[in-house]
Amino acid sequence: MGSTSEQRTKVELLLWLDYKRAHVAEQVRAMPVEARRSTQVPSGWTPRGLVRHLTLDVERLWFRAVMAGEEVQLAEGYDGWRAPEELSDEELLEQYAQECRLATEAVADLDLDAKPLWWFEGAGDAPYSSLREVLVHVLVETATHAGHLDLARELADGGQRLIMDEPES
Repeated sequence: MGSTSEQRTKVELLLWLDYKRAHVAEQVRAMPVEARRSTQVPSGWTPRGLVRHLTLDVERLWFRAVMAGEEVQLAEGYDGWRAPEELSDEELLEQYAQECRLATEAVADLDLDAKPLWWFEGAGDAPYSSLREVLVHVLVETATHAGHLDLARELADGGQRLIMDEPES
């Protein structure tokens, strides 16, 4: 693998990603059970659907398929946003945690400058050209969705991950 500095950078990016992955799971577990299956927004996504999206369309796609070149089953269209009703919330979160572990393992031996090994046939070049770019993309996407879950939770039950002072009038 690359230089010690590159290794340290990769470890730091993965640690930040793990922190945001945990944030996602914590917010879903903290919200009322009924809120996990309902939407707070016009687009219609649910917290369970968002976890499914992160599992299939983010972790599995970017790390295992794109970067490691694994042949994995991918969601089609918006199916990645649909959590199977028969899965319990804990099973859904465990699938997310398992996919995160597999994703991290898939890129464990890759240098930050490693090139993608796969992209969708007929879709041109992959939008990111290295593991470094993919790690940053997945970290930003996971953090963004963690923020969506913060808002969904606050709208559902008033719970706040970061306690905010009451605004002055």
